[in-house]
Amino acid sequence: MGASKSYHFNEAQNQVANIAKALGHPARIAIVAHLLKVNSCICNDLVNELPLSQPTISQHIKELKLAGIIKGNIEGNSICYCLNKEAFETLSQFFGLVKTHFIDSKKCC
Repeated sequence: MGASKSYHFNEAQNQVANIAKALGHPARIAIVAHLLKVNSCICNDLVNELPLSQPTISQHIKELKLAGIIKGNIEGNSICYCLNKEAFETLSQFFGLVKTHFIDSKKCC
C-alpha cells in the first residue's frame, strides 16, 4: 500500500482496507463462501468446487492468507485452510459502526 500512503491512517483503518482489498475478487468471495459451508478444506477441494485451475486458486489463497482472512494448517502432504475469526471480527466492528450510523442518523441528502 505504499502508493496509498497507508502510514497516514491508523492500524484499524489499514486492517479493514487490506481485508476489503483481498475480498475484492469474486473468486476470493467464493473461497470464503465455500469455507463457511464446509468449515475447512484442502486446496484440491476448492479445485473441485470452483471453475478455476489449481494455480489460480493457490494465488487467491495466498492473497487471502496475506490479508489474514484464512489460516492454513499442514495435514500430511496437504494444507487444510479455514477462516480466521479475527479478520471477520475486524470487519464486523467496522460495519457495526456503519450500521449504527444509519440507525442513529436522520435522513441524509
